Amino acid sequence: MAGTKGTRRRVGRIATGAAFAFALTAAVLVLVPALLGWQRYAIASGSMTPAYDKGSLVLDEVVPVRELRVGDVITYLPPRGDHLITHRISWIGRDATGARLFRTKGDANPVADGWTFRLDGEAQARVRVGVPYAGYPLMALGRRDVRMLLIALPALLIAAISLAGLWRRLGAMAEATA
Repeated sequence: MAGTKGTRRRVGRIATGAAFAFALTAAVLVLVPALLGWQRYAIASGSMTPAYDKGSLVLDEVVPVRELRVGDVITYLPPRGDHLITHRISWIGRDATGARLFRTKGDANPVADGWTFRLDGEAQARVRVGVPYAGYPLMALGRRDVRMLLIALPALLIAAISLAGLWRRLGAMAEATA
């Protein structure tokens, strides 16, 4: 019995350590970029492979639009788009009014994107660094069922542990009175 109790404690310490390491890693990936003023985006397709594979997390710094150059990788909402994309600037030109126009291309795509666009704001998100595979948890958290599971699972574990403890105490009390 004593060996079983020691094994349970050891497993509990390992599980607690693993949970702490996971939480610390998640906090670093969330807090440090925010403290540096960076934004986080998950790469949802393979269009930027090999620079940033699907599932990578890219950390973007916000820079003045005037600093953007051909070769920079930016995260933006394309014209008539409904979600952000991260692509490399392949061309910068001017329209008839003299405003800067941009064209982008995914590194893995054979041709440039089929549109040109203006960046009307003064600042734009430019990729600073990519972290392979770290975007998958961010994409998963975008799903309602995953968020619910992350809330429900710890609650169920706490309830189960509490009920098991109560069951043991009731059993001990019953033995003591018998």
